[in-house]
Amino acid sequence: MKKKVIVVDDDQGILEVIKIILEEENYDVVTIDEGKTIVKRITEEKPDVVLLDIWMSGQDGGEIAKQLKSNDETKNIPIIMVSAKNDTEKVAQDAGADDFITKPFDMDVLLEKVKKLASK
Repeated sequence: MKKKVIVVDDDQGILEVIKIILEEENYDVVTIDEGKTIVKRITEEKPDVVLLDIWMSGQDGGEIAKQLKSNDETKNIPIIMVSAKNDTEKVAQDAGADDFITKPFDMDVLLEKVKKLASK
């Protein structure tokens, strides 16, 4: 059975690239580009891993991660925080995320981190 990855980012270009690469590696990929229903969608979809951008227009990925980690239904879903900011690691740790990637990122590193967390 395919592992499901949800990618949350407000940049359509990044969503498309990550979706293509993960699908080539046989993942089932759901993309979310915005909206107040991010936590609800993740709860409904029950992915194996979430790739979550920290800085999205109008929304704070760190707060979304905290909501997911404090919810019994989603607290065990691994989250990889993604950002171009220098403080990505600190924000990811503060939010309770399982890992982080700094943009621009190496796709091999992304795949390695997703594979590691999806197999938990």
